Amino acid sequence: MWTEKTIHEAVERQREFFRSGATLDVAWRVEQLKRLKTAVLAHEKELEEALRADLGRSAAEAYFCDIGSLIAEINETIRGVRRWARPETHLSGLTCFPSVVTKVYKMPYGVSLIVSPFNFPILLSLGVLTASIAGGNTAILKASAKSPHCTAALQNLIAGTFPREYALVVDGGHDVADLCLAERFDKIFYTGSPRVGRHVMAEAAKNLTPVALELGGETGNWCVVRADADVRDAARKIAFFKLCNSGQICIDVNQVAVAREAADRFVEALKAEFDRQIGPDPAHNPEYARLITPEAYRKCAEEADRWREKIVYGGSGDPETLRYAPTVFYPVGIDEELVRHELFSPLLPVVVYPDGEIDALMDTIARREHGLALYLFTRDRKWAERTMRTQQYGGGCINEVCLHIVAKGVPFGGTGHAGMGAYHGEWGFREFTHPSTVLIGSTKLNLPLREHPYDGRGRWKLPVLKLFER
Repeated sequence: MWTEKTIHEAVERQREFFRSGATLDVAWRVEQLKRLKTAVLAHEKELEEALRADLGRSAAEAYFCDIGSLIAEINETIRGVRRWARPETHLSGLTCFPSVVTKVYKMPYGVSLIVSPFNFPILLSLGVLTASIAGGNTAILKASAKSPHCTAALQNLIAGTFPREYALVVDGGHDVADLCLAERFDKIFYTGSPRVGRHVMAEAAKNLTPVALELGGETGNWCVVRADADVRDAARKIAFFKLCNSGQICIDVNQVAVAREAADRFVEALKAEFDRQIGPDPAHNPEYARLITPEAYRKCAEEADRWREKIVYGGSGDPETLRYAPTVFYPVGIDEELVRHELFSPLLPVVVYPDGEIDALMDTIARREHGLALYLFTRDRKWAERTMRTQQYGGGCINEVCLHIVAKGVPFGGTGHAGMGAYHGEWGFREFTHPSTVLIGSTKLNLPLREHPYDGRGRWKLPVLKLFER
């Protein structure tokens, strides 16, 4: 049972360990990353079973979404961290003469707090821990109470791999999370909802602690299907993504806007894809992930009931298995409440728009809170790239869904109500380090350029400064 006292003691032990300087050695960090990878591989079966117990995940989905992606993230970090951590050398400029060399050291923040969610409880905890380790920090990981089997598996894995003063998994509910947030950390990384993100940021502000927030966005992520799109391809990919983890994904498609010219064909193709991929009885299909809690199931079912007259596919589930069928609402107006908030479930509204009014549609989307993702399906590559360059969102795809999150060497993160900061690979290393600039001073050939007097016999200094600082 965690208390204010035990949480404080854990933080202080980690602070003392960090001050020992052990984490500053990059070779040591690489060794810890290798130990983490070995532990994940050794505990793979336990993690897989925990994901099934908490979320009803199949072995393939557990590996694809959590375990395999985590291993790839650790591998990328092991390969790159020595290069990322190397101090940069810069010429200081004429104004600094004769001190012509400036270094930038990539310094760890210190003791980090990682607050992870239930939907990808392994990847979004150990993946962030990977970045923290790479940056040279210690970490207290507050895992979700909604996924207790995964939290227990994480505690077992971390306790058997690292000493508590270096990495520690804390369990418990919101009360324990608040005990953690009351402590003075050097970096906080939170993944979850915008509502809780505001609370995390407010608590962090009390100690001016830098935060990274990975949020889903208030109004969810849009997918736009143009009239010229390959409708079958779009339907196939969107159906896959909506089935994945039963829609409980921060970058999932929250609503689809389909050109009127293609809308009927798209909806029929989408229904056919759901039938093909998950079968006629998803509520009892063991390959289909379930909603995390009875409360989440109830919320999903009640939302479906409120919009039942618009359901053209699905609309049923089993409260015993906590599985609710993928459910399509069609047509839905762009201003209706169903598309004004994040659903985080297998519900999928389809909004119809005239393709000739695509600019007005994108303007409406832009005026709402930024999503964590944006997906476009079209054969018009120039329009798609121009749109991606001008909209505001976290990340996204053209003629694809979700795979930007596993692309190598690129950042993942949101903006506005979808969060702040970014991680994965080198971007995660940057998120958990502070670039410290150090100028190397010279004791020879020092010029009086910056010193008084500036008038009289020092009148020459201003023209020289203007020359140097052009």
